[in-house]
Amino acid sequence: MNNPASLARGVAPAGPGTLHARSVTGGIRVGPRPGLTIRFGRGERPDTDLAVGDDDLRVSRQHGELTYRGHQWWLRNTGRQLVRLPHGRLMHSSSEPIPLAAGYTPLFVKGSGFREHLVELYVTGHDQPGLVPRRQAATLPPRIWPLDDDERLLLIVLGQHYLLYEDGPRPLSYRRAAAQLAYLRPDANWSERRIEHKIKDVRLRLQSAGFPHPLLHDKATGAPSDNNLLHNLLRGLVESTTLVPPDLELMDD
Repeated sequence: MNNPASLARGVAPAGPGTLHARSVTGGIRVGPRPGLTIRFGRGERPDTDLAVGDDDLRVSRQHGELTYRGHQWWLRNTGRQLVRLPHGRLMHSSSEPIPLAAGYTPLFVKGSGFREHLVELYVTGHDQPGLVPRRQAATLPPRIWPLDDDERLLLIVLGQHYLLYEDGPRPLSYRRAAAQLAYLRPDANWSERRIEHKIKDVRLRLQSAGFPHPLLHDKATGAPSDNNLLHNLLRGLVESTTLVPPDLELMDD
């Protein structure tokens, strides 16, 4: 078993492979050492190195662990509840451990009701200086994806439920979108076929530009439906603030 007291002091140098782990109630910093294991959960020291959800009985006393081997930190779920990773990836206690990439990884431990307990992980890479405060630096703007006027109006109509920030939104059907567009722009000759071609053009262009969600069929693995690809497109445009709630005023006009 590791020495939790030395881990808690966070005295490890922030060189390549250093792990920073933080929850609401504390944080630790440890250097890479083969075989070293860091445990997080509701329990107390010496069984747990990082407290997570210490007032939530749905969180296991030892809910997860991070082990350094093969020049990487490996994450394993050892608790009864699921652990959620970025992009909606879930880990069960029967799941295989996964390696952490250099940089930032948030994970969420499912708790009671709708509670989820955040654990922030950061692994220092060879080309990264570690966690450096940058309080006076200018804020980086989100990446806004280019859309022409017709594309923007079409996507606002298709994605109006996303712009209302509803739970579990889905795109409007092409038929309903064509009906609304015909009312909003009666001289623009909107049809289901024109909508289909417009959306295909946007998907092709943004996928080649590095859009964060899949927009094209993957012939090798069995492609998702066009509706799921449209969902990915609308979700990414809303997340990036390319489309924002005030855009719905175009429909009012």
